[in-house]
Amino acid sequence: MSTPTPALVAQRAVQRLPRGALLLFCAAYVLPGLLGRDPWRNADITAFGYMFGLARGTAEPLLPTIAGLPGDGALLPYWLGALAIKLLGSLLDPALAARLPFALLLVGVLVFTWYSTYHLARTEAAQPVPFAFGGEAQPLDYARAVADGALLALMATLGLLQLGHETTPELVQLFGTTLFVYALAASPWRAWPSRIAVLVALPVLSASGAPTIGVGFALAGVLVSLRSSYPLARRFAAWIAMAAIVAALAATALGAWGWRVWTLPRIGSVLQLLGWFAWPAWALAAWTLWRWRGHVRHRHIAVPLTLAAVAFIACVGMGGSDRALMLALPALAVLASFALPTLQRSVSAAIDWFSVAFFSVGAIAIWVVYSALQWGVPAKTAANVARLVPGYPGGFSSVALACALGATLAWLLLVRWRTGRHRHPLWKSLVLPAGGLALCWLLLMTLLLPLLDYVRSYRPLVERIAQHVPRDACVAATGLPLALLAALEYHGGWRVEAQPGASVAGCEFLLAPARMGTSASALERPGWRLIARERRPTERDEQTAVYRRSADRAAR
Repeated sequence: MSTPTPALVAQRAVQRLPRGALLLFCAAYVLPGLLGRDPWRNADITAFGYMFGLARGTAEPLLPTIAGLPGDGALLPYWLGALAIKLLGSLLDPALAARLPFALLLVGVLVFTWYSTYHLARTEAAQPVPFAFGGEAQPLDYARAVADGALLALMATLGLLQLGHETTPELVQLFGTTLFVYALAASPWRAWPSRIAVLVALPVLSASGAPTIGVGFALAGVLVSLRSSYPLARRFAAWIAMAAIVAALAATALGAWGWRVWTLPRIGSVLQLLGWFAWPAWALAAWTLWRWRGHVRHRHIAVPLTLAAVAFIACVGMGGSDRALMLALPALAVLASFALPTLQRSVSAAIDWFSVAFFSVGAIAIWVVYSALQWGVPAKTAANVARLVPGYPGGFSSVALACALGATLAWLLLVRWRTGRHRHPLWKSLVLPAGGLALCWLLLMTLLLPLLDYVRSYRPLVERIAQHVPRDACVAATGLPLALLAALEYHGGWRVEAQPGASVAGCEFLLAPARMGTSASALERPGWRLIARERRPTERDEQTAVYRRSADRAAR
């Protein structure tokens, strides 16, 4: 190493985060939102619609459709969801059955982020400076402590919270990305596990709709591997190239390339997205790059930096897509973890107090809204909720209340622990950000889940339409979004035809979009009679017009 490492770490600072506490963190992050809700608009219900169609046999395996409209090239996620529905659909609600494999993928993202950081922290250039009289951190203990910090950093990022709990192709892409990070990180130490990982990771990216990003990862991985001082890592470049070829062939066979013209967004909007979406990982990653600036060529910095750069370029090229930026989060979390051995005590204290204030206020706000929903106190909040969410039927669950109370108590105990004399563990600065985010997510998914489900689900709209359309009817649809078409098939149970043609001619009912305030005469359609105009309870502008075939046309 030509430049001394900036990490000064004593052995007492690398104590592991207790495994029981770490598992509770992960459970509090992964499980909320898994049960008790419908697929949400828009991407969640759309992806589920393709899976539901495959599972019930209304679509071909190589051509998933919603209401006859074909999907994109992201076949693998739809196959996973459809297989889960086929296997578990008789025991569980289809939406829950489809959600289970994606919850396991999120667990895999957390696990491989930990192991990626662990292997990178074992490299010689990542180790802390030896002390003159001993007492410095042992290599493996140091690697474990840094890996604990990376896992907390990933769970603390705001952007992963909702997107990581959806049933969408992007979560499969995130798993493939994290697996590729692991393959690069472990290549100097674990030959065959890393080879198997890369041979799975890049084809998974291709089969889930991101072959171009996979090619970018492959190029970055080859460059980093060829420059490595580890012989196994240099030989690993050939395996990356082999995996890239397999991925390219898979993308071609599945029609997943989907070439598109890149649309460059305003740089301000991209930076704004990065600012909140990847917080606090991006700030700690920036600190890492500054403090470790003399080590940018070494693996523990080069691997996550290059892969995060590829994902960020993809985000910019896709018009500032948050779903492309999500693929940078595991690499940013790895980078963020290497800031922990160099943080000053004042910076760590600032992170702690900001986290305590921000997440405590958020938790209190959630409890206030819950109190307004259940008991009408405070009255002003209850009136505002009733105005914003008209027709909400309410709901109470003693289990949800007990979970929320337990999570709040755990947060208070965590704050008490952190504000005590626990200054030594490397990962201490990320305990409160990760714990606070997990607390607010759990409170939302317990106390306010019925309200959120009412607001974000299409079920209320479908139930209103069902007052006019029999369940066994054929429904033609024109101009409706894919998300609503999927909801009509799932919640309504109707045969929905969105493609004009002979099949539509046999449908008795027709659904079409309409704007609020549009006159009935403007919505007239030849051969159809307008029978209703329905909207989601929280929708202000858009309606769905319901038509029935007129008697004279039906007679012909």
